[in-house]
Amino acid sequence: MATFFKEDLEENSKEITLSQEESRHCVKVLRFSNGDKISLINGKGFIFQGELLNNDLKKLKIRIDQSQYFNKEQSYRIHIAIAPTKNMDRIEWFVEKATEIGIDKISFIKTRHSERKHLKTTRIHNIIQSALKQSGNLYLPEITELIEFKNFVEMVTEEERFIAYVPENPNNSLIKKSSKKKTYCILVGPEGGFSEEEVALAQVQGFDPVSLGKTRLRTETAGLYACSILNIINQI
Repeated sequence: MATFFKEDLEENSKEITLSQEESRHCVKVLRFSNGDKISLINGKGFIFQGELLNNDLKKLKIRIDQSQYFNKEQSYRIHIAIAPTKNMDRIEWFVEKATEIGIDKISFIKTRHSERKHLKTTRIHNIIQSALKQSGNLYLPEITELIEFKNFVEMVTEEERFIAYVPENPNNSLIKKSSKKKTYCILVGPEGGFSEEEVALAQVQGFDPVSLGKTRLRTETAGLYACSILNIINQI
C-alpha cells in the first residue's frame, strides 16, 4: 500500500487534505482514484489508514479510518553535525541515506574552512520526508539551521561527543571509542578539515577526536559512515 506524509496529522484526525505535491503524485503518478486505500505517516510514530474521497490533483481529500502508534523503542540517539558541502547534491545524498539508515538529528555547522556559508533547508525537509516513506521509518529526524561552530559545540548535551579528526590513528577509531546505549554527537568537518583552533575548542567542550578509518573520506561519506557505525554498534 502506498504511503504518504503529512506532518500535522493527529491521532484523532478524521478527514484531511494532502498537499498539492502529494495530491498530484497520488493521482497523476500512482493513478489512485476515489475509494482507493492509502497509508499515511506523520513522522511522530503514527501510521494512518485512509480512503480517497475525490480525485483532485491539488487538494486530495482523505477520510482517516484508523490510526496506530508505534513507540520508538530505541536506547540510543544519533546526532551528526556536519559542514554542508559546496555541491548540495552531496549533502542531500547524506541526508537521504542517513534518514534511511536511522538518525535522530542533523545539524549544519559553519566552520573556518566551510565551502558553503548559507543553507536553505526547505529541500532538505522534503528529501527527509521522501526517505522516511521509502524506508518505513516512522520518526522524522530533527533538522537545525546552519550555525557557527563555536556556538554549536557550546550547546551540545549528548553523553558521548566525537570530532572526526585523526584518520591516521586506528586506535582512536569511532567503533572502539563509542559505547552502546548512549546519546551521541559527531562533528564532521568540510573538505578542508577542522582548524586547529576548532579542534581545541571542541575538546574543551568534551569532544573526543576519533578516526573514521584509514582512508580519507569525503564529508558526506564520513557523515554516513559515522551514522552506520553507531547504528551497528547498538544492534550487535
